[in-house]
Amino acid sequence: MIPGLILIAFLSAYSLRVGVKSKVPKTPFSWKNLGLALKAAVWELPLPFVVIGGIYGGAFTATEAAAITAFYALVVEVFIYKDLHLFRDVPRVMKRSMVLVGAILMILGAALGLMNYLIDEQVPQKLFEIIQAKISSKVMFLLILNGFLIIMGMMMEIFSAIVTVPLILPIAQKFNIDPVHLGIIFLTNLELGYLMPPMGLNLFLSSLRFEKSILHLSKAVIPFILLEAIALLVITYVPELSLWLVRFLGTQ
Repeated sequence: MIPGLILIAFLSAYSLRVGVKSKVPKTPFSWKNLGLALKAAVWELPLPFVVIGGIYGGAFTATEAAAITAFYALVVEVFIYKDLHLFRDVPRVMKRSMVLVGAILMILGAALGLMNYLIDEQVPQKLFEIIQAKISSKVMFLLILNGFLIIMGMMMEIFSAIVTVPLILPIAQKFNIDPVHLGIIFLTNLELGYLMPPMGLNLFLSSLRFEKSILHLSKAVIPFILLEAIALLVITYVPELSLWLVRFLGTQ
């Protein structure tokens, strides 16, 4: 939770700065406006509670939650808000969605092919054998680990990248890196890798969604990459940020 809040704080501070600099109109807070906003979002508000509660309550898996969310949105948009016509608009939305899904499958297929090649050639194992033999400093190991994971996140989707965890964990434990801390470092790096030009998965998804070129988006994400990199270094070299709450709750 705390590393996540750190990332939010960095990105929020930058967004506020850009908003002030761009003179974005401000809306003063009022209870009346809050009530109107809640009323307008009355059908959207239950969704996070249903999805998160269902997953952690064991009612359905994360994959099933995606299907439930899509079905819920369909019902609300077609039958309650009536923003979409069932026979005129829904097929058009499905067509556009399938184009996006097809593009994602192509990217995932290429990532899986690359992952299989790297595993067959034992590239991760060889890299970590070199690191284990040459690196004796924990600080240097963490720095190299971050670079390696960013590249993995840039070139692979997250489920493919997870296969490297069994290779990393024994070496990390030799440097007395807590597995929980390592997991936070791992996820933060993959999130950053998804933004990294020229192969970050989120760049391709954004390019399809917003109809902008990869080059245009690569320039746009540079400030966010820098901010997340700084946050990553803070999370990496201050392990208590990842472990304090875990220890406080007595789960470790």
